Amino acid sequence: MTAMPSPSRTDLKEHLKSLIERALHSLAAAGELSLPDPLPGIAIEPPRHVAHGDFSCNIGMLLAKTCRKSPLAIADMIGAQIGIDESLEKIEVIAPGFINFRLRQAAIFRIIETLLRDPVNCGRSQRGAGHRIQLEFVSANPTGPLHVGHGRGAAYGAALANLLRASGYQVVTEYYVNDAGRQMDILALSVWLRYIERAGRAIDFPTNGYRGDYIIQIAADIEAQYDRRFLPEHAGSLPAIADLTNEEEEEVLDARIAHCRTTLGERDYRLIHAFACAAILCGIKDDLSAFGVEFDHWYSERSLTERGLLESALEQLRRTGHVFTKDGAEWFRSTAFGDEKDRVLIRENGVPTYFASDVAYHVDKFDRGFDKVVNIWGADHHGYIPRVKATLQALGLDPDRLEVLLVQFASLFRNGQKVQMSTRAGEFVTLSELIAEVGVDAARYFYSSRRSDQHLDFDLDLAKAQSQDNPVYYLQYAHARICSVFRQVTQQRGALDMRDGLAHLERLTEPREHQLAALLARYSEVVASAAEQREPHAIANFLRDVATEYHAFYNHHKINVDDVPLRLARLALCAAVSLVLAHGLSLLGVSAPQEM
Repeated sequence: MTAMPSPSRTDLKEHLKSLIERALHSLAAAGELSLPDPLPGIAIEPPRHVAHGDFSCNIGMLLAKTCRKSPLAIADMIGAQIGIDESLEKIEVIAPGFINFRLRQAAIFRIIETLLRDPVNCGRSQRGAGHRIQLEFVSANPTGPLHVGHGRGAAYGAALANLLRASGYQVVTEYYVNDAGRQMDILALSVWLRYIERAGRAIDFPTNGYRGDYIIQIAADIEAQYDRRFLPEHAGSLPAIADLTNEEEEEVLDARIAHCRTTLGERDYRLIHAFACAAILCGIKDDLSAFGVEFDHWYSERSLTERGLLESALEQLRRTGHVFTKDGAEWFRSTAFGDEKDRVLIRENGVPTYFASDVAYHVDKFDRGFDKVVNIWGADHHGYIPRVKATLQALGLDPDRLEVLLVQFASLFRNGQKVQMSTRAGEFVTLSELIAEVGVDAARYFYSSRRSDQHLDFDLDLAKAQSQDNPVYYLQYAHARICSVFRQVTQQRGALDMRDGLAHLERLTEPREHQLAALLARYSEVVASAAEQREPHAIANFLRDVATEYHAFYNHHKINVDDVPLRLARLALCAAVSLVLAHGLSLLGVSAPQEM
C-alpha cells in the first residue's frame, strides 16, 4: 500500500496523479502489471455526478489493452495499492473502470486558507517560468475603424496574454501595423477623391474604394490643415469607371492610384498617405484602450524596408536555393515544404508582396529571441500558415516555434435579426459602437465565452439584459452578492477580517459547502490548462460553474448566523469565492463590481 502525506499545496489533481503513478510503479515492480513506456497521460477530472466524488481517473481503461486485463481489474489494483492517505476520505472503483476519489474536508478546505493568506497569487503558477512568448494579435489594416470582428480577436488575444502571464510566461504583445502595400494606397486614393469632392468637383468614386463616412472626415481634416494644396488642376483628369468586370475594376483602381501619385507628386502623395494612416491608427489605439487592450509594441510594416530587414530576409531566403524567377517575378518554392503552390515574393513590377513582408517580419521575430511566436489571425488567413512555416523551415528555423491561432467571425444579432456588414462599403458596426451599446464587460465576456475557432453569434439584446439570462450579469451578480453579505455583516456585527474564519473551517459540513470549496480547489489547474490549451473560454465556463454553485449555496444556507464560528467559516468561504470570481473575470478583462 502506498501512503503519501496530504498535499502542501492546493494542486490536488497533481497530488492524485502522483498517487496513481506511484501505485502503478509499485505494481509493476511487484510483477503484477506490465506497463507501457511511456505511460499514457493520467487525466484527473471531476466526475459527471457529484455523488461519485470529487475527482475521477480513467487510467484503467487506457492500460487495459497493454496490460491484458480488464479496465475494472486494473482500477481495483490501483485503488487498493493507493489506499487511504491524509487527503483521501474514500476511493471507489466503478464500471467500466473509473477510479473515483472523495477528498477529506480538511484537504478540500485548504484552498480557502491558501487563497485568503495569499490572495495576490490566486490562480497563479510558474509552469511557464523562463519562457518568452511573443503574442501578436488584432493587427488590422489601418484602413478603417476596428469593427466587431476585430473586437473578438482583441478580446481573445488580451485574455490569452493574461492567462499566459498568470502561468509564469514572459509575454510581449505586439500589433503589426500594415502601413504599406496596396490597401493603404487604396485608402490614400479614397481620401484624395473625397478631398476633391469637398471642393465641389464631381468625382466618379470607385465601388472598390473605401466608402465609409470616416473617409469623408479625414478628407475634411486634410482640407482644414492644408486648404486646397492637393487639388488637381483639371477635374476631368481622373480615369473614369464604366461598366467593368471585377478584375477590370481592380485594374482601373490601380491606374487611378498611379494617376494620384503622378498628379500629386511623391512628396504630397506620402503626406496624404501618412495623414490617413495616422488618423485611423490613432482611432484604433483609442478604441483598443477603451476596450481594455494595450500592446507592448506597435510594429510598422514600413520599418521592414526602412531598416533593411526586408531585403536582408529575402537575401537569406535566396541563399537557400529555394527562390526562382518566373515571368519576371521572384518566387519562393514553398511546394518543397508541403505548401499547395509556390508563392510570389517580388512582383514583375518590382514591388514586394505581402508575403515577402511576412517573411521579413517573422525572421525579425525570431531574431529577437522569443522561445515561441504566437500569431492570432482571422480564420480567413488559414491559407497563410503553410507558406510562412515553409519559409521558416527553409531558413533553418523550427516551424513548430510558430503557433498560429485562428479566430472565427462574429455575427451580430439585434431583435433576432442578423446585422449586415461590409468593410469596404463602410457598412459595419465599429468596436466603439459596440462598446457604447453593450459596455466593455459584456463585450469582453461574450467574445471570450466560446472557443475562438468556433463561429460566434453575438446577441446584443442578451448582452444588455440585466437578468440572470445574461451570463456576465450572472457572474458579476455573484461577486456583488458576496460584497453585499460582507457589508451587512459589518454593519450588524462590526469590522472583521476575511481570515477570521480560518480557524473554524471544520464547521463547514454541508454538501454544498464541500462542492463549492472543491470547485475552488480546481482553479489554479483550470488557469494553467486554459493557458496551455489557448482557451480563455475555459475560464468563462469555470466561472459560470462557480457562480452557479455559489448562488445555490447562498439560497440554501444562511451566512449571517448567530453561531459565531459557523458564521466566520462561511464568510471565509464567501471571501475565497469572491477572490476566484474577481481574478477569473480580470483574466477575461471583465470587472467585478461590488454593487449592482
